[in-house]
Amino acid sequence: MMTSLLMVLLDPDTYIWIAALVLALLTVGALLLCWRSRRWWLRASALLAVLLGWFVLIYGVFVGFRQLEVRHVEFASKDLPPSFDGYRIVQFSDAHLGTLTGWREELLVRAIDSINAQKPDLIVFTGDLQNKYPEEIEERVKLLARLKAKDGICSVLGNHDYPEYSDRDEFHRMADLGRTCSAEEELGWFLLNNSYHRFRRNGEAIYIAGMENDGEGRFPQLGSLSSALIGLNRRSFVIMLEHDPSSWRRKILPHSHCQLTLSGHTHGGQFSLLGFSPAMFRYREWYGMHYAGERALNVSSGLSGVVPFRFGTPPEIVVITLKKK
Repeated sequence: MMTSLLMVLLDPDTYIWIAALVLALLTVGALLLCWRSRRWWLRASALLAVLLGWFVLIYGVFVGFRQLEVRHVEFASKDLPPSFDGYRIVQFSDAHLGTLTGWREELLVRAIDSINAQKPDLIVFTGDLQNKYPEEIEERVKLLARLKAKDGICSVLGNHDYPEYSDRDEFHRMADLGRTCSAEEELGWFLLNNSYHRFRRNGEAIYIAGMENDGEGRFPQLGSLSSALIGLNRRSFVIMLEHDPSSWRRKILPHSHCQLTLSGHTHGGQFSLLGFSPAMFRYREWYGMHYAGERALNVSSGLSGVVPFRFGTPPEIVVITLKKK
């Protein structure tokens, strides 16, 4: 009984129904205020607030969540080997496949087609492929297998890829983590759990490293820089994949030489208006490109989320072109 209740409460659509219920109650309150109040400005303000609330909810669920943007950025570095000048990387993040079901699966299909249309040299995925269970990935293996890049696909785990959100017993939770990793590896992805992969061109190389999730507070803190970069010297050009952007200033900047870090996790707050987003109160770097001297962090707003809602922060893929400085 408790398990069934928990599954209902954690279902993506449940959050929308809760928001709709709250708005319905506020609407009733606004109508009562209009009936009892003699002040026209108070009545007008109450009705306007309710109408705006319904507009944001309906737009965010049925329009904003279905949008898809392709964001293009360049990263120039003097450390980049000349053979990789113009190298194109497509980053996508936070797919949350458990949310992309039914009519929402169309967003995943369009994202895959859009990624392939960029003709990338490399695709990177920066975590949160699932909401809670590996079945969400296994059911979409055929779709994900359509992703193509010259040098393949590198990925890391996000906080939702661990069994932290599962209601299963400990044995099955550990088995689920193995299934999640296996599903990505069976797709042919280079799953970088505190490790790196080397890509060569004309005798020169760049390195794509990946840390396990390294978050703050309640999020898993399993990232190990020493393991992820073992054997690499400071002359190497390294791109670090780390799901949680808070790790950039805590670990990656002070304790490594990684020139570029790619993250997700924040979803850009899933809401943005006139530059305001709730994510800005939680994360110093919550969206876009950020620089510290010659080094940079890109935070993607991701494709999806546990809550199927976007307003002012549409789903995205990011095309990153490397340039020799």
